[in-house]
Amino acid sequence: MFSFVDGKIRSTATASSIPTITFPYRLFTFPFLHFRLPNRLRWSCLPCTPRRNNSMDPSPSSQPEFDYLFKLLMIGDSGVGKSSLLLRFTSDSFEDLSPTIGVDFKVKMVTIGGKKLKLAIWDTAGQERFRTLTSSYYRGAQGIIMVYDVTRRDTFTNLSDVWAKEIDLYSTNQDCIKMLVGNKVDKEIERTVSKKEGIDFAREYGCLFLECSAKTRVNVEQCFEELVLKILETPSLLAESSAGLKKNIFKQKAPPADASTSSCC
Repeated sequence: MFSFVDGKIRSTATASSIPTITFPYRLFTFPFLHFRLPNRLRWSCLPCTPRRNNSMDPSPSSQPEFDYLFKLLMIGDSGVGKSSLLLRFTSDSFEDLSPTIGVDFKVKMVTIGGKKLKLAIWDTAGQERFRTLTSSYYRGAQGIIMVYDVTRRDTFTNLSDVWAKEIDLYSTNQDCIKMLVGNKVDKEIERTVSKKEGIDFAREYGCLFLECSAKTRVNVEQCFEELVLKILETPSLLAESSAGLKKNIFKQKAPPADASTSSCC
């Protein structure tokens, strides 16, 4: 049945000498598992395609989705409209919202100044009982938005009495860009804080300044755009905001959903 030729084992079997075993519906011949099957059961093999190694391919998924990641913080008294401003900016909608409990958080992708940016915006509660919780969120912020209500003078005076002091106390970035925002200019008849007072405060504390309305959308996008453009002009802030760095500003997790609802403050 076999012979040794040129260092190789070869079969000397002929068709008549190969034993056959008959089974219902198919016939097998031996040796070497040679199968003879009816046409309806005939097998076919597809050519084997070499597996592609994607580890070295510069696929889009391996490229950064953004150039810089900025952490922005919104502060101010309860009821001034911080959450409404954030909702208008991120979702282009307006709602009458209940007070924030703890901290709320939203992310928005934008293209400003030719750069793809990921904005992580933290909305803090204005009530005094949450100050201990929200103080930790100043850490690592590249931009801080101080919001007051132009129809409530106490929210304006608290900027210097409370919020400016908190920035000095808790902010870890000396180059952090600050912006003063007077909200609810749609209620012009009820205004108690003039635009000039806002401009003077901004000059004294080195802030950008804009008045806006979350309800009517006036100047809402401009608030965030001007803040981000100023951050882009600050080299020290760009160095720590590069998408290539492994610094994770999302390490500070927002409270559970039942304890951190969106609000107008």
